[in-house]
Amino acid sequence: MKIRDANENDAAAIAQIWNPVIENTAATFTTDLKTAQGLAADFKAKAAAGHGFFVAQKEGALIGFATYFQFRGGPGYKHTLEHSVILAPEAKGQGTGRALMQHLISHARASGGHTLFAGVSSENPAGVAFHEAIGFQKVAQLPQVGRKFDRWMDLILLQKTL
Repeated sequence: MKIRDANENDAAAIAQIWNPVIENTAATFTTDLKTAQGLAADFKAKAAAGHGFFVAQKEGALIGFATYFQFRGGPGYKHTLEHSVILAPEAKGQGTGRALMQHLISHARASGGHTLFAGVSSENPAGVAFHEAIGFQKVAQLPQVGRKFDRWMDLILLQKTL
């Protein structure tokens, strides 16, 4: 497996991995589907901000991605980051998520990040368990802050000091 920076040529493959998660799961609260054009712009914006967007490849196929960004707006949050990590179904349980997160954490730390947050739907216990297994600690559960599939969902915040 290879971890590298995402580029415009990866945008369509990332959308193919991300959009089924958006459409069919509560792992993310968004309902806005990703486009190759929007993702390519996101890669550039993240690079300009000094943040990373990384992909995992196995035998030439893109099997997952991870990215991070400033937790909240404003200069006081410059060193506080949030991330997303999403895998293709065939990559789960293969160490891909860990490899992506190790790369992301190293990059975030080297870029001046102090703390990293994961916002995980309470309907995604595997996501919570994954983050706890790699050293994140649950710091909050925000009741009924997300809405998807005509129901309210809690958001669990997990944090790791870099």
